[in-house]
Amino acid sequence: MPVTATPIPCLSDNTAWLLRDTASGEVALCDPPEVAPFLAALEQRAGGRCDWIFLTHHHGDHVAGAEELARRTGARILGNAADASRLPRLDLALRPGDATPMGGRMLDTPGHTRGHVSYWFADGAVLLCGDVLFAYGCGRFIEGTAEEMFSSFRRFDALPGNALVCCGHEYTEANLRFCRSLRPEDPVLAEAAARVAALRAAGRPSVPTTLWEERRANPFLRAATPAELLRLREAKNAFRG
Repeated sequence: MPVTATPIPCLSDNTAWLLRDTASGEVALCDPPEVAPFLAALEQRAGGRCDWIFLTHHHGDHVAGAEELARRTGARILGNAADASRLPRLDLALRPGDATPMGGRMLDTPGHTRGHVSYWFADGAVLLCGDVLFAYGCGRFIEGTAEEMFSSFRRFDALPGNALVCCGHEYTEANLRFCRSLRPEDPVLAEAAARVAALRAAGRPSVPTTLWEERRANPFLRAATPAELLRLREAKNAFRG
């Protein structure tokens, strides 16, 4: 039975994730930046149970709630051993390529930060990609480089098109405005913008998308070289649409 992923909106525009292993019953959170929304979500969706807290990178808007949630639920925190000095206290320090609890695998995905990792759960097709890949966008190169981000995207090439892109922010509407500035006549982007606008108007998250959708519509993921990726990211940084 697969792992399922539920988006938990938090802060002003973050999205964290509640995972359930439908075979074992284990429950996890990914990148919780605060406490109250997650205690409520765990109570509502998992009877208060939380076994694990997965961390993708060290930024406060992804980790600030982790230690208190661990204290209050008994969850164990896991993350990248190479970045342990910048993360909350890790109970399980893993390295890219290692298997994770709940049947996942840690992937090395620098570019936003040097120590950024993602998590892939093949049984359930769940990709927790933090701030590397967004719906119709990508993360800023805060510590990393375009070359690193490009290499991280190539690691996603091996994943199936039905992989759920469970990213760390609700940036989809803004990302689509930028995409449409590049390709204003593209009917795929027009349809996506209408669909996302309807979801947001109804108070619903726009994520996850799928890798299939990102491969056909996300200019960052479609970039052919690191230089093209850098040009796109610089254009997005300057975009005011």
